[in-house]
Amino acid sequence: MDVNTVSPADKTQNPVIQEMFQMGHEQVVFCQDDATGLKAIIGIHNTTLGPALGGTRMWTYDNELQAINDVLRLSRGMTYKNAVSGLNLGGGKAVIIGDSRTMKNEALMRRFGKFVDSLNGKYITAEDVGMTTQDMEFISNETNHVVGKPKELGGAGDPSPVTAYGVYLGMKAAAKAAYGSDDLGGKKVTVQGAGNVGRYLIDHLMKENAQVSIADIFDDKIKLVTDKHSSVNVIDSDKVYENDMDIYAPCALGATVNDESLQKLNCNVIAGAANNQLADEKKHGVAVKESGIIYAPDYVINAGGVINCYSELEGYNRDRAMNKCETIYDTTLRIFELANEQNIPTYEAANKLAEQRIEQIGKINKTR
Repeated sequence: MDVNTVSPADKTQNPVIQEMFQMGHEQVVFCQDDATGLKAIIGIHNTTLGPALGGTRMWTYDNELQAINDVLRLSRGMTYKNAVSGLNLGGGKAVIIGDSRTMKNEALMRRFGKFVDSLNGKYITAEDVGMTTQDMEFISNETNHVVGKPKELGGAGDPSPVTAYGVYLGMKAAAKAAYGSDDLGGKKVTVQGAGNVGRYLIDHLMKENAQVSIADIFDDKIKLVTDKHSSVNVIDSDKVYENDMDIYAPCALGATVNDESLQKLNCNVIAGAANNQLADEKKHGVAVKESGIIYAPDYVINAGGVINCYSELEGYNRDRAMNKCETIYDTTLRIFELANEQNIPTYEAANKLAEQRIEQIGKINKTR
């Protein structure tokens, strides 16, 4: 679905297209294949800065509308993430509808790869929730427009360690804003989600002697953490928001900062890896500010993964990727300063920086 080919009637009557236009998307592609059972959606939000790069997420959505809303929000978030990180990339995202634990196979991944390839480089995919470097290898059999491939194939491998490192640095910047020091030693941190990124984040926190609590809906993920760090406190997934904490680190799905959770949260900082943590960006961004909580904008501090993938496009060098990732600390502090100067929520300050860069580069493009 290309915005340039949509009729005026559809723009006003179709709720999906309405949302697509309101959020400024260029294109949304619906992918379906009976032979493999593939159902997927690719959202391309903005390509002003370059091809749209963003990971593919595989998840069991309650319905297709939920999946569409997710891909629209995620792809828009990638535009802002890539822009504020100083990358020459636009924003895109894909979702595959299904249970990643039972439905994934080579045929499904390769069929999805064909859909990615049909976009002729306008969208570059990578690993996200429910996906692995093995899946990226399968996809790469059908398209060159994929990053996050295994290291033995010349790729960057799993981006999770770099993502976690960036989140850790962003959390330290938020701690500095909240407490006057970025030392996390002794700070009570609740990590919601013990997946790949959450586990690597916990490693950093434990090295700094933070007091870590974790929650996850999957027992095997919890075990991977507690086998390595026996002092980590395990809490029930439905008790996360009431937990005694200084820092809340959402590292699973988004929208966990909402009307209900904000009534229960008693923390000074929100800094985690999950995308779209604010259920309603404007409403809950303001609510967080008014509650006195320092919110580190998710797409700013979780940009390590896309920074890692971008480095792969240039010819992968791990040291260069990690050095670029370290700029997240200063970028986060700059956002806090701008938010204070203009008395605006931190999400709005981050958006302003991203939009400013897109606008500036867009003017250059028009002169070519």
